[in-house]
Amino acid sequence: MSGSGARVAAYGVANGVMPTDTTEDVRMRGAGVSAQVAVLPVGSFEQHGAYLPLATDTLVACAVAREIAAAYPVHLLPPLTVSCSHEHAAWPGTVSISAVTLHAVVSDIAASLRRSGVDALVVVNGHGGNYVLGNVVQEASARGERMALFPAAEDWEAARVRAGVVTSLLTDMHAGEIETSILLHAHPEFVRPGNESADFVADDRRHLLTVGMSAYTESGVIGRPSLGSAEKGKGLLASLAESFEPYFALLTSVAEAK
Repeated sequence: MSGSGARVAAYGVANGVMPTDTTEDVRMRGAGVSAQVAVLPVGSFEQHGAYLPLATDTLVACAVAREIAAAYPVHLLPPLTVSCSHEHAAWPGTVSISAVTLHAVVSDIAASLRRSGVDALVVVNGHGGNYVLGNVVQEASARGERMALFPAAEDWEAARVRAGVVTSLLTDMHAGEIETSILLHAHPEFVRPGNESADFVADDRRHLLTVGMSAYTESGVIGRPSLGSAEKGKGLLASLAESFEPYFALLTSVAEAK
């Protein structure tokens, strides 16, 4: 990694899903960098089959954010745990908020950070259905604010290849090889039996937004979770941490040039 992205001793790296920083930790870290970058994990609370918890996307987003905070001098925020999961409404336990609400919450968080001297925000998205986050970042950037959305599809693809994930991103849509692997590595205590026999493929999902997930899968699974492993999960997170470097460099170089 470059000097700006070199591994640093992070204060208050999250324990589980919540950061443990004190205000003094934040002050000390901010004093050591030329531009402050905050990282906001955004998950969801939705069905992930019979073997992964409703909080899977939040746990994944937090695992990615923890890897980032361990390698870069960023201000790690607590996660948003409920988002836009309307396509999963047929399964009990799923909870959603509107895209308008999610847009407003992320925008309000960014504004609050700017008032406290943190000019750049990276949104780490763990749920593919949070389409509105792309609009939040686009609109903020057009206003001259510093914001990024991570990981991009290209980052996931690079991580998939590096970690030896067999399933394509198209097939590995929900509760599949990637999510199972990350939880087996980061939170194995939350993975229940059943992923070994839960594989289900539905690559043609062109009417998903109209008919929802239940039209394509009875179990709620689309992917090959039987192929998941803790080793793959570790490789996925390591690759994503490396992929974050150009995001960090871009946001800090732009902020320094202001």
